[in-house]
Amino acid sequence: MPTSSASTTGSARSAASGGVQSLERAFDLLERMADAGGEVGLSELAASSGLPLPTIHRLMRTLVACGSVRQQPNRRYALGPRLIRLGESASRLLGAWARPHLARLVEETGETANMALLDGDEVVYVAQVPSKHSVRMFTEVGRRVLPHSTGVGKALLAGFPPEEVRALLGRTGMPAATGRTITTPDGFLAALEEVRRLGYAMDDNEQEIGVRCLAVPVPDSPTAAAISVSGPAGRVTEEATERIVPALRRVAAELSEALTTPGTSPTA
Repeated sequence: MPTSSASTTGSARSAASGGVQSLERAFDLLERMADAGGEVGLSELAASSGLPLPTIHRLMRTLVACGSVRQQPNRRYALGPRLIRLGESASRLLGAWARPHLARLVEETGETANMALLDGDEVVYVAQVPSKHSVRMFTEVGRRVLPHSTGVGKALLAGFPPEEVRALLGRTGMPAATGRTITTPDGFLAALEEVRRLGYAMDDNEQEIGVRCLAVPVPDSPTAAAISVSGPAGRVTEEATERIVPALRRVAAELSEALTTPGTSPTA
């Protein structure tokens, strides 16, 4: 798990912001647990956070009592079921915030616009605004897919270290959705290198034959997020890509600002 400076700067930050240090530390531990796959031992949390074991033990006891964490029979700690309702509500709200931005993207590009998050090892679609064309793409909000066959999946994983991407692919496998799907880790890592070079990701008939999708990450999003435009391959051409990608980047930047600026309504 990456080491955060939260534990070393928590006192100063809490004092400056009027926050409560123990609350900040508890949320920091929950995020570290999520980064580790949802289950950790106290020693792992101590090593990554820099907090003393007694402090971590006290915080974890409180989180267990609240139902946010549960202790496993092997004495490791796992994220608790009470967090599911919070996560689902937050995802729905994030989707509602994103829709006005996606609607502008549809107006500019003429194609269906989507927003997706990385949830564990899967991509989950949290918002969509459909194209006005009679022939258009439709992805059900809440649908989960594996990231290796989607534009949003590539956009989300392009910022991850290669070893983390390989570990994820090892857990999910790489089944072929079509004959164009990338099915090897080396091939997928090469595709992510191309995403970083171009600044956008493409699903070219890899999830569904006849469909092309262009995607970019939402920079500095509180959780890994990406937006995309998808449509029939006959309309999302190379010429259309030159027009769609700048619009995607602009809307992603606007959405990022709305999500990360304190006191700003994302729908403003």
